[in-house]
Amino acid sequence: MINAIIQDPTVPLEGVETAADSISMLDLLINGGIWMIPIVLLWVVAIYVFIERVMTIRKASNTPDDFKDRIRQLVINGDIQGARLWCVQTDTPAARMIEKGISKIGTSLKNIEVSIENLGKIELYKLEKNLGLLATIAGAAPMIGFLGTVTGMIQAFMAVAQEEGAVSPKLLSGGIYEALITTAAGLIVGILAYLGYNYLVARVSKVVHTMEYNAIEFVELLQEPQKK
Repeated sequence: MINAIIQDPTVPLEGVETAADSISMLDLLINGGIWMIPIVLLWVVAIYVFIERVMTIRKASNTPDDFKDRIRQLVINGDIQGARLWCVQTDTPAARMIEKGISKIGTSLKNIEVSIENLGKIELYKLEKNLGLLATIAGAAPMIGFLGTVTGMIQAFMAVAQEEGAVSPKLLSGGIYEALITTAAGLIVGILAYLGYNYLVARVSKVVHTMEYNAIEFVELLQEPQKK
């Protein structure tokens, strides 16, 4: 009998899991229950926000290496319109701030500094747009996962309480593992959203540093004729 079983590969051995018995990832998500819906939605929103912000920040940081030198040369030569045109063609936050300062040439230096600073705040707001949403997802997803686990555990123990006679271990363990799926999913979404948020904050800080550096050099450039 044993030899017959060994020789016939179509006979599944007892205790050996077959492919049909394995649980796919989709099955796990479905078994997580209704709380998986908001977690999946948060994951989709997080991906969208991250990709959109990466593209926006990458464009904002794409300032040419010779930008400052060319602006300096044009301003020294008195070609104000040429300097403004170069800023418009560059189309980055740093270039827009310098263009705003150039447009105020002829007024007081204090007025120029205030104009650049005000535009810098607007540009910073644009760069940080939706970062707060990503931070919210990083905190909300694990909490929704925990909530799903708590409600799942309540349902599991209610099923145990209504069971007459000996409680089947499969009944209890099945309810518990389904409840824990939401916690795992929420933690995964929360951790990835948190990492994405910190990455974007670091990128924004780098762009802001470039903006401030260019603005300071431009103001110092306008002060040079006064020093001579």
